[in-house]
Amino acid sequence: MRQIIDAIESDAASRLSVVEFEMAYQVRVAIDRIKFAIRHSEQFAKPCDAMREVGMQLLDALQRLEALDRRFQARSRIAPPHQNRKLREARTDAHKECQ
Repeated sequence: MRQIIDAIESDAASRLSVVEFEMAYQVRVAIDRIKFAIRHSEQFAKPCDAMREVGMQLLDALQRLEALDRRFQARSRIAPPHQNRKLREARTDAHKECQ
């Protein structure tokens, strides 16, 4: 029985929550808006030290959000087959014990 609980808890911990998907969506929206702001500031703003600093701050924020997005993408990939196999084996073992 403990094997089943451990396998289920492990499987649940490896899945992403609704909140994580919402945060990933908001990160994507923020990335798009920062890219837009960078493009427009480069295109329409007068070059000066203050605008260069703004551009650097926006690029820093963009890089941080893109790193976060990459981590989410890596985490959201399908679990390796060995994890799924362990859960299946634990369920099979438990089913055998109950018979």
